[in-house]
Amino acid sequence: MVDSVVFRYMKEEDLDQILEVEHASFATPWSREAFYNEIYNNKFAVYIVLEEDDKIIGYCGAWVVIDEAHVTNLAILPYYRGKKLGEALLRKMMTVAKDMGARRMTLEVRVTNNVAQSLYRKLGFQNGGIRKNYYTDNQEDALVMWVNI
Repeated sequence: MVDSVVFRYMKEEDLDQILEVEHASFATPWSREAFYNEIYNNKFAVYIVLEEDDKIIGYCGAWVVIDEAHVTNLAILPYYRGKKLGEALLRKMMTVAKDMGARRMTLEVRVTNNVAQSLYRKLGFQNGGIRKNYYTDNQEDALVMWVNI
């Protein structure tokens, strides 16, 4: 893992860099407006950024509703992948969600994304079901995973 990383909450000034990470990571990236709305209009949303030398290299978002947290997105810039930063970021989000009162966490992952599934299983997530045709870019199914936190 990179030693000089910092975790902090996302703010509006981060959106240009967040969109860089988003576009480098997803086939159907979220818009600036979507992230703006998460920051200002979604009372359930919490977003954490991962920085190295004041550069955002990853982020994770979740909705914490009563005692459940739903991970909305988790992304690391391609250059920084494979350095256990995604794991560190998700562990941090699990802690933040737990501190906010969540007892369980869930997420969806592409059924073909074995690398991500392996990470989630390492952190205790278990299969919970399938959402058919979940991804709009290719109608791929999503595996729903859950963990107690």
